[in-house]
Amino acid sequence: MAFTLRRAVKGLPLGRLRDALHGRGLGHPFHPLSVQIPIGTWTSATILDALPGQRIAARTLIGVGLASAAPAALAGWVDWAELRKPQMRVGLLHAALNVTAVGLYSASLGVRIRGREGRGRALALAGLTTVGLGGALGAHMSFRQAAGANQTEHIATRVGDGWHPLGALTEFPVDQPVRRTVTDVPVVVVRDADDQVYVLADQCSHMAGPLSQGELVDGCLQCPWHGSRFDLATGWNVAGPATAPQPAFETRTAAGQVQARLR
Repeated sequence: MAFTLRRAVKGLPLGRLRDALHGRGLGHPFHPLSVQIPIGTWTSATILDALPGQRIAARTLIGVGLASAAPAALAGWVDWAELRKPQMRVGLLHAALNVTAVGLYSASLGVRIRGREGRGRALALAGLTTVGLGGALGAHMSFRQAAGANQTEHIATRVGDGWHPLGALTEFPVDQPVRRTVTDVPVVVVRDADDQVYVLADQCSHMAGPLSQGELVDGCLQCPWHGSRFDLATGWNVAGPATAPQPAFETRTAAGQVQARLR
């Protein structure tokens, strides 16, 4: 079922909106940011429920939370479709809890409109508890399973200063990614027809896919796992789902030997 659902999400005709939902322009996932509105409004509504004369304000906040939950959920599903199996399983439970919370808040708003304020407050409190549990699972995915984390953040601390040897220029076939290491850090080396050499960290910033097994597309290196594209010269993430750029290296060739250093 999970893989059928993933195919359905990946098949949505979102175009460039897909990258925006991933958060490529932000430099980090959009979903954790987008959920602040429904969580904030629903929490505020619960506080107002404890105060006299705030019925209309509480209803308004619940309505705003329900409206903002839709784009937040869409961003979450787009990210979920690119996860590994263990993350996908937790993500499904996370989504189920959030869908339940939306149902509880929808029911709360409905009974409030019909004048049953006491039941509306109880449903809202149940909804807040449920969305809290969903948030705890979201934190588990982010901080324990590293879903959405930049998988290359550590590279700058592992690569030493200065120039590092990569091998002879003739060892790198034209327009074919080759894997090498710089102080035990895997990198991918690409030589073009003009003998210009480009070097990026081999571990994709999205989910640590091996870029050296990817392919060249319009001056970019495309990850073989999820299709993220990185500019060879700068490491910039031209297309998602990666939200962070790829660490890029300066290169030089001396006496036929290629050297690189982190930008």
